[in-house]
Amino acid sequence: MQSLVQDLRYGFRQLTKSPGFALTAIISLALGIGATTAVFSVVYAVLLDPYPYANADRMVHFVASTKTVPDWWIEFTGPQYQKLRESPLVEAMAAFHGESVTTTGGELPEQLNATYFTGNAFSFFGVPPLLGRDLQPSDAPEGGDPEPVVVLGYKFWQRHYNGERDVVGKTIQLVHKTYTIVGVAPARFTWDDGDVYLPMKLSADPSKTIAIITRLKPGVTHAAIDAQFQPFFTEFAKETPTYFPAVAFRVTSRGLNEHFVRQLGPTLYLLLGSVAMLLLIGCGNVSILLLARGTAREHEFAVRSAVGAGRLRLIRQLLTESLVLSLGGVVLGVLLAYRTVTAIVSMLPEFSFPHEAAIQINLPVLCFGAGLAILTGIVFGLSPALQFSVEVSQVMQSSTRKVLGGVRGKRIHNLLIGGQIALTLGLLASAGAAIRGFIRLNHVHLGYNPHNVMSVGVQLNEGNYTTWQSRAQYFNQLMQKVAAMPEVKMAGLSTNATPPDNGWINKFEVLGKPSAEDQQAHLNWVSKEYFPVLQIPLLEGRLWDETETQRAARLAVINETMASRFFPAGDALGHQIRMPNMKAGTGGAVGIPESNDWFQIVGVVGDALDDGLDKPVRPGVYVPYTVFMPPFTHILVRTEVAPLSILNGVRRQIQLVNADQQADKDVRSLEERITSRREWAQQHLVAMVFGAFAALALSLAAIGLYSVVSYTVAQRTNEFGIRMALGAQRGDVLRMVFRSTSVSVGGGILAGVLLSLAMKRVIMQWAQGSSISLAVLLGVTVLLAIVGAMACVLPARRASSIDPMQALRYE
Repeated sequence: MQSLVQDLRYGFRQLTKSPGFALTAIISLALGIGATTAVFSVVYAVLLDPYPYANADRMVHFVASTKTVPDWWIEFTGPQYQKLRESPLVEAMAAFHGESVTTTGGELPEQLNATYFTGNAFSFFGVPPLLGRDLQPSDAPEGGDPEPVVVLGYKFWQRHYNGERDVVGKTIQLVHKTYTIVGVAPARFTWDDGDVYLPMKLSADPSKTIAIITRLKPGVTHAAIDAQFQPFFTEFAKETPTYFPAVAFRVTSRGLNEHFVRQLGPTLYLLLGSVAMLLLIGCGNVSILLLARGTAREHEFAVRSAVGAGRLRLIRQLLTESLVLSLGGVVLGVLLAYRTVTAIVSMLPEFSFPHEAAIQINLPVLCFGAGLAILTGIVFGLSPALQFSVEVSQVMQSSTRKVLGGVRGKRIHNLLIGGQIALTLGLLASAGAAIRGFIRLNHVHLGYNPHNVMSVGVQLNEGNYTTWQSRAQYFNQLMQKVAAMPEVKMAGLSTNATPPDNGWINKFEVLGKPSAEDQQAHLNWVSKEYFPVLQIPLLEGRLWDETETQRAARLAVINETMASRFFPAGDALGHQIRMPNMKAGTGGAVGIPESNDWFQIVGVVGDALDDGLDKPVRPGVYVPYTVFMPPFTHILVRTEVAPLSILNGVRRQIQLVNADQQADKDVRSLEERITSRREWAQQHLVAMVFGAFAALALSLAAIGLYSVVSYTVAQRTNEFGIRMALGAQRGDVLRMVFRSTSVSVGGGILAGVLLSLAMKRVIMQWAQGSSISLAVLLGVTVLLAIVGAMACVLPARRASSIDPMQALRYE
C-alpha cells in the first residue's frame, strides 16, 4: 500500500509538472466518452427502446399508401373498427380519438388535450396506473353511454394538482360536465399527448371517426395482415370516401416506432458515427501524447533502472500514471455526457420521437467508452517500459535522446497522426456539408412574411356551433374582436392553412378538361384577409369580398404553381374547378350543401410554401372559409409588436365572445413554427452537433500534432546544434522539421479526402439537403492543412533558433 501511495504521489508530481499534457489527455478522453455516451443514449431511448407498453414490437398502425402520398393516416367509423378487430390475425385492438376540451367551474378555463379510449385501451397497453385505477370495459359499455370518469395524465396532474396523491376520488369539470377522477397515468404513459383520458362511446355515426391501434398475434407478419385487410379497406373507402385517398391505394401496416425511425433514425445514426470518430480521435490523441511523453522520459527510465528499479517497478509506476489520466478523463466524460444529453434533447425535432421515450445515460455504453479510454491509457502509457530494451550503460553514456522504438516508433507515430488527420478531415467535411445545408434551408424562399405574425388556434367544444350560420358568425366574431385590438395590424382566418405546411390534399377536377388519377392540390379554407396578413401577393384577378364570404360564394383563388401547371396559356381566370370530396357533414364540419360543386377561379396569388420547408410548392386552391368549416380554426394575427406579447389580450378577446371557449395552449409565432418544423430542427441538430464535434476534432488533431513535433524537436536538439555548427541555415532546420511531419500529415489528408468521398452518399441520404461538395471538401482540406502547418510552426521556429553552443552542451 505504501508503494502504491508513493507511485500516486510521484505520478501526480509528474502530471503537475506538465499540466498542458495532463489537461489535454484528460479532455481528449472526456470529449470522446461524453459525446459517444450521450448520442448513443439518445439513439437507444428514441429508436431502440422508446415505449413502456407490453409487446410494443407487435403493435401496428394502418396507413394507406399511394404513389404521391406514402402515409395517409386513416380514420375509421365504429362499425369498421368492430369488423377489423374480429380478424383471426389480431390479438387485440383498441380505438381512440382526441379532442380539445376546456375546464369549467373554476376561475379561468384551461384548454386540455382529451383522449377518448375504448374500455380495453389501458389493458391493451399493459401499463399499470400510478395512482388509483385505469379505465375499464365497464366504463365504456358498447351500445351504452360511458361513465363520467377520468384518468389524469401525469404532466397535467403535476401542473394542475401539484402532484397531490389524494386526487383520486375528487371531481373535475370539463365543458360543464362533472367527472370523477379514478386514477393517474404513469409518467411515461403519454399516448396522444393526452392531458386527460376519458371513456369513449363507440358510435355508428359515420361523421364520428376514430383511430385504431392493433396488436398482432405472435408470428403474424406485416405482409399477412396487410393482405387480409386490403379488401376491408377497399370496402371502407366506398363507404366513407372522405377518409381514404381518392386514388388507388394499398394497405400498409407500420410498427409503432417505424414512423419515427424513418424520420429521425438517419440523423441520429449519422451523429452516432460522428461521435465514434470523435472517440477514436480522442483516444488517438492520448496515444500520441503518451508515446511522445514516453520518448521524452527515456533518459529518466534509464537512470531509474541504473539505480535499481526493475522493469516491473517501472511498469507499475507507468500504470499508475496512466490510470490517473484515464480515470480523470472518465470522470469528466461522465459529467459531460449528462450535459450533452440535455443539449441534444433540447435540439431534437419536437414531434419526431415518441414522447414516451425515457432519454437517460446508457450505462453499458458509458462503461464501453470508459473501458476503451482506460485501455488506451494503459497500452500506450506502458509502451515505454514494455519496449525499453536498450542497455542502461548505452543510454546513460549517449549524448543524444533516442526516439522510442526507433523506426518502429516513428511508424506508430506517423500512423496515429495520419489516422487522426483522416478522421478529422472526414468530420470537417461532413460538418461543412451540414452547415451549408442548414444555411440553404434558412434562406429558402417562403413566399410569405412570417415576421410579427402568430397563429392562434381555437378548437370548438363538442356540441358548440353545430349549424352553418352559428359557426360562421362565431368565427367572424373572433376575427373582428382580435382585429380591433390596438396592437394588431390585421387579422385573418385560416381553418387549415397556416404555413409552411398547410392545406388538405384533395383531388380536383377542371371543367372541360380530362382529369388524371393523381391530380391533387392543397385545398385551403381562408378569409380574404389571409393574403394581406401573410403578404402573399395577388398576381392577377381579385379576391372575394366580405359579402361573398358571408354567403359562402363558390369562388376560388389558385396559386402560381397550379396556374402554370394546369393553365399554361395563362387563362386560369374564369375556369371552374371542383373538389368532389369536400362535402360537409364529415368530421364535425358544417358547410353549404354545394361545397363539392363547381367553383369559379377569380384570382391567382403568389406561391407560398405549403408542403414543408424542404419540398417544392404544390398546387394550391384557396376558397372562402365559410364554404366548409371544421370544428376548429386559426386566427392569423399580424402585430405591431412581438406577437406573443399580446397573446393574453387575444385570449381575453376570445373569451369575451364565448367564456367557455379558449385558444389552444400551444400558440406560436410563424417564425417559431418554422424553427419547430422537423426538417429545420433536424438540419439544425446535425449542423450544430457536427460543427461542434468537428471543431473539437480539429483542436485535438492540432494539439496532437504539436505535441509530437515538440517532442521530436526536443529529441533532435543536439542534432540541430551540430548541423547549425557545421553551416546549416535556419531555413534548412525549418524544412527538416516540416519534412519530418509531411508524410504523416499528407497521408492523413489524402486518406481523409477518400473517407469524405466515401461518406458523400451517406450524408446525402441521412442529412437531407446536405452534400459534401467539391468546394466544401477543398475548403476543409485547406483549413486542415493550415492548422497542421500552424501546429508545426512554433516547434520548428524554436528548433531553428537554437544556439549551436547550447545545443552541443544539451544533456
